[in-house]
Amino acid sequence: MTWEMCQMTTLIRRGRRGEDGQDRKVDSEDPSKDQEDESSGDCKDMRLTLMEEVLLLGLKDKEGYTSFWNDCISSGLRGGILIELALRGRVVLEPATLRKKRIIDRRVLLKSEAPTGDVLLDETLKHMKATEPAETVQSWIELLTGETWNPFKLQYQLRNVRERIAKSLVEKGILTTEKQNFLLFDMTTHPVTNTTEKQRLVKKLQEALLEKWVNDPHRMDKRTLALLVLAHSSDVLENAFSTLPDDKYDIGMNRSKDLLDLDPDTEASKPNATEMIWAVLSAFNKS
Repeated sequence: MTWEMCQMTTLIRRGRRGEDGQDRKVDSEDPSKDQEDESSGDCKDMRLTLMEEVLLLGLKDKEGYTSFWNDCISSGLRGGILIELALRGRVVLEPATLRKKRIIDRRVLLKSEAPTGDVLLDETLKHMKATEPAETVQSWIELLTGETWNPFKLQYQLRNVRERIAKSLVEKGILTTEKQNFLLFDMTTHPVTNTTEKQRLVKKLQEALLEKWVNDPHRMDKRTLALLVLAHSSDVLENAFSTLPDDKYDIGMNRSKDLLDLDPDTEASKPNATEMIWAVLSAFNKS
């Protein structure tokens, strides 16, 4: 199943509730602003990337693997890479023009080549630096997942992404590594050992849509908004609400649906909007 088909997954599926289921480079802005964006919304005790958070939400705690039926998480993780790079001040979207007004048509420009310290992010930056002309968000998601018909661009595929993210979470003490036998083959799994960190992540999403609901995505913490978009695109958002009572479950899922049904082009044009978040949502919504 290709990543475009993932949009066919319905956001609210009560029947599955409880299942674990221009120039290429632009001038940098004020570095202090980049640092502020990079640190906003972080856990005080531990720094996790958006990709790590999405994978953690998707993992079954005891089994240590994602649902075999989830065909969306691979592309969702690639979308997380693009948003993470934007939040860290490494990439931006080209300015809107009359010809390229829609956010889905605007290309990703390199803003800073400075290494991030994350292997996946830095590997993606290397690909972007070597690409001429620049590509759109949708194209980059396809290239990074290897879903391209151009044989000359197959080298852009990021391989073993889930395993590399899991390894990082193991190094941070959140996961562990085990071997499980599945009749015909052995598989490396990564059960959750730091349940406190995962509970913090789940609580953050629940509070954003319940106790701290502001009914305006532009008043939300940027990283929380990004995580909501990516968790939805990766088909793991429901995992954060499955333990709630029925009434709160319905409120949280309905509010997330209303937020994710907003028009990305309209929202991206508003003041202080993080365009990359809406560009990724637009890419996944595109039919």
